[in-house]
Amino acid sequence: MDTTTDAAPMLSGFGNEFATEALPGALPQGRNSPQRPPLGLYAEQLSATAFTVPRHEARRSWLYRIRPSAAHPPYRRIDGGAIGGPLAQPNPNRLRWDPLPIPEAPTDFVAGMATMLANAPGAAEQGVSVHVYRANRSMRRVFWNADGELLIVPQLGRLLLATELGRLPLAPGEIAVIPRGLRLRVELPDGQARGYIAENHGPLLRLPELGPIGANGLANPRDFLTPTAWFEDVDAPTEVVQKYLGGLWATTLDHSPLDVVAWHGSCAPYKYDLARFNTIGTVSFDHPDPSIFTVLTAPGDAPGRANMDFAIFPPRWMVAEDTFRPPWFHRNVMNECMGLVHGVYDAKAEGFQPGGLSLHGLMSAHGPDQATTARAMAAPLAPHKIDGTLAFMFETGRVLHATQFAMACAALQADYDSCWNGLEKTFAP
Repeated sequence: MDTTTDAAPMLSGFGNEFATEALPGALPQGRNSPQRPPLGLYAEQLSATAFTVPRHEARRSWLYRIRPSAAHPPYRRIDGGAIGGPLAQPNPNRLRWDPLPIPEAPTDFVAGMATMLANAPGAAEQGVSVHVYRANRSMRRVFWNADGELLIVPQLGRLLLATELGRLPLAPGEIAVIPRGLRLRVELPDGQARGYIAENHGPLLRLPELGPIGANGLANPRDFLTPTAWFEDVDAPTEVVQKYLGGLWATTLDHSPLDVVAWHGSCAPYKYDLARFNTIGTVSFDHPDPSIFTVLTAPGDAPGRANMDFAIFPPRWMVAEDTFRPPWFHRNVMNECMGLVHGVYDAKAEGFQPGGLSLHGLMSAHGPDQATTARAMAAPLAPHKIDGTLAFMFETGRVLHATQFAMACAALQADYDSCWNGLEKTFAP
């Protein structure tokens, strides 16, 4: 029996305690809940943080399921394709890739994942890995990741994320975060899909502090949505694939593991509509740092040096006086991986396409290309709106290395540096 229902209803909140049940009476009440749950269910705890972290950082949920996850045969190593491949030699150059094509052969979400960048090999316990996914078939198997939480950014085509804790419909312009260890199946309502994944191996993603901004602005907690309980009671062979220390392992169950009938807690998948981001800017002069566009952050090992930041560059008004308005030329101790969901990024006139990817590594000089620079320096500074675009950045304090796959693929642009040609000397003392 498949208890599929409308996937739209959500619970709202972020970092809070949730309680939801797919069948009335499935969620235990009182002291006997772990010993003898209702409806003949098993109790199982999913912990995404250590037991003894500060209370406000703890992420754990109690799941009440038809069969416990512990009942499975041994996992066997399988071909990981382009997932978690070896890293290329360190390369200080600026790098950019065209969109990776959708495969012609039937390919699901897992088979279509390709690791492009990583701070370290797959066994790392900190840092970030960046993947691109391309798929043209809904998953028939179930996937989970032991290596970190997954931040999914669709670029082409909708996804339906059927997870143990409920279903999340996801479209370009939205993001979803899947906790470490949570089982899911990715379905394709539009028949094909492409997008980006940041795999966060470090502390969990959270909202950034607002400091002098005050109580309002950036992403609001109430706009983050978690799913209502939903389950499958399906007795049929189901392959389960896990990512473990960069490699893929598989086993086969005689049932669907998406069988959680009720759950409560703070460890859950969630989604966010990026159009709800309250963009902060200047109304006087100068150009604020891109940190004002941070949606989510994962702390690093030093103040101000994040393990990972997720920032967006959405439609917004530009109104400042006496200011070079595109992102300025700079060098940075952080490592910046950029993607484009749709439209044109305001720092590049051409060459950076939706579905593409770029890397500006540790202290590499970058900024607007020649055409954008010339146009911006000559433009009258009337208020104008940047519209019809959505770019984003995965930023990390740890050096990002391209994988051997990324350096060898045909999408790598050999002439990226040429976009800065023509920035000639105009010095006139």
